Amino acid sequence: MDSALIPEGVKRAPIWQFLLAIAVVGAVLLWGVYAMLLCWIQGLNVTNMNDNYGFALWIWADLAVIALGGGAFFSGFLKYIVGKDELKNIINYAVLIGFICYSSALLILGIDVGQPLRGWFIFWHANVHSMLTEVAFCLSCYFGVLTIEFIPLILENRQLDRVRFFHHLSHNMHGIMAIFAATGAFLSFFHQGSLGGVAGVLFGRPFGFREHVLVWPWTFFLFTWSAAACGPCFTILVTKITETIARKKLVKDNVIYLLAKISGWMLLTYIIAKTIDTWYWATTTAPSMGFTLMDFYTGNSFYGIWILILEIVICGYLPALILISKKGREHPVGLWVAVILPVIGVSLNRWVMVLQVLAIPVMPFDHWALYLPSWQEVATTLLPVCYGIILVLICYRYLPIFPQERELNPIEEPPAPSEDVAGAAEDEGEEAEVEAPDQPMEPAQA
Repeated sequence: MDSALIPEGVKRAPIWQFLLAIAVVGAVLLWGVYAMLLCWIQGLNVTNMNDNYGFALWIWADLAVIALGGGAFFSGFLKYIVGKDELKNIINYAVLIGFICYSSALLILGIDVGQPLRGWFIFWHANVHSMLTEVAFCLSCYFGVLTIEFIPLILENRQLDRVRFFHHLSHNMHGIMAIFAATGAFLSFFHQGSLGGVAGVLFGRPFGFREHVLVWPWTFFLFTWSAAACGPCFTILVTKITETIARKKLVKDNVIYLLAKISGWMLLTYIIAKTIDTWYWATTTAPSMGFTLMDFYTGNSFYGIWILILEIVICGYLPALILISKKGREHPVGLWVAVILPVIGVSLNRWVMVLQVLAIPVMPFDHWALYLPSWQEVATTLLPVCYGIILVLICYRYLPIFPQERELNPIEEPPAPSEDVAGAAEDEGEEAEVEAPDQPMEPAQA
């Protein structure tokens, strides 16, 4: 049954190894499910969130996975709208990663709400003056778009594709996928931006507050820009990790290098804009509110100036310069470094825009508010990670995610005997029959 579901022409690990991996990751997932049930049954008092940290580890993880899932909408935009046809060989995996990231984000929000059965209140009793309402609408709609993009991949399973209806449905959905790619890019632009806008409009939180372009703070555009720049790096990183574990080539280098090059230029332009934003905020915005730059980075070593240098220089300019360089992105070690650092950088950016914003004292009698998550928060944050790993394992085993896999990893058939060898064997057999005399058998032999 297992072998009948595996795509034709590819090799997969033995079933016992697959089930063992599922069991190991599933044990951690069950730990997270237990913690999630505690949060729902006993309430959010099992967490370490408080009046200072109403947004804590969960919301950081939520914003981080949404940014990393940006590779789905940007890759779809490049493939279907811009016309980068080479990306068709990695778009399936980008959609899968995006589906995992956005479903994980919704799961995290379902835990954070505390009463998920009332989640429909967001839509029925919408607060039209809140950016979070727009985030909820666009996030849910884009998850629906990703689901629609993911369905044709499921229908291409070896057995499902034999059903005539599923075969034609998958083919027709692929034909109109450009519409959904354009819709996804539109929805992602707004919900990515509004997540940044939430911090940018907090006038009482000088670390996050930014000047506005009409009604949108600069962080609105920076969040969308960073997701489009770093999301493809995460797609490349997960692809390389999958190749390393599978011990085979799954995507041709020219596809990886093209996506890396585009991501590099996006990252470079983003980090320049981020530098300008930081400089203006440090020299104009913060002083107008009675703060200097070092007021936000002294008094607590955990949020020292090192965090700004790490985000902008080490995780920004360094990988950007590697990726835009042909020699840099085509170097095996250089490519690994250049895709890992932006993933760390965008996650660090979401961390400071969620947690450092809340940690910094804004009143003379305030003090630095430090926060350490409870084990329930850690377990429920690992829950979507384990869910994502399990879904990748299942999809890689049973779905044709990588169109170039068969070409890059041909299965060697046992060589058939050549005509000369076969003919010689037949001749030897005939000679043996001719040379063997017909002698009467001895009684004992009889």
